[in-house]
Amino acid sequence: MNAITPISSKIDLTGLLNAIAQASAEDSMTNPLTPAQWETLSAYLQPYALPAGHVLFSQGASDRTLYLVESGSLSVHYQDEKERLRLAIVGPGSVVGEGGFFSMRPRSATVQGGVPTKLWSLTALRFTELSNRQPAIALGLAMAAGAVLAKRLGNRRRRVAAT
Repeated sequence: MNAITPISSKIDLTGLLNAIAQASAEDSMTNPLTPAQWETLSAYLQPYALPAGHVLFSQGASDRTLYLVESGSLSVHYQDEKERLRLAIVGPGSVVGEGGFFSMRPRSATVQGGVPTKLWSLTALRFTELSNRQPAIALGLAMAAGAVLAKRLGNRRRRVAAT
């Protein structure tokens, strides 16, 4: 069950841009776009509020949505036959869902809200539209999300945290 609740408000990415600018985690996203490009991108993003404890996506799901984290935190868990293992905590200024977004493979982990979290989602279909209409923006965002994926894969302990 997906417990994401759409937020009904004017698209304002100020909070997300501040989170990206202030993020200090090793796997944080860098800002690849100009303010005008972010304004264009905002038409392709959907804001969501994820309550604490609710699942954003489950391990094995085939969804390819990329999520940008504005506020709150997400817990990343892997479930094997023996137990559930916390892999990472993802905070503001980073992304989740990058593994499935790029690989078109099932989600490698379950992601749930640790506290109430505000996210911005970009579905694969909307990314395709963005790529066709605004290729420079799509490329910049893909490179930034790809850099996060590379950082996570380069960290041996958190390698499987690429979701």
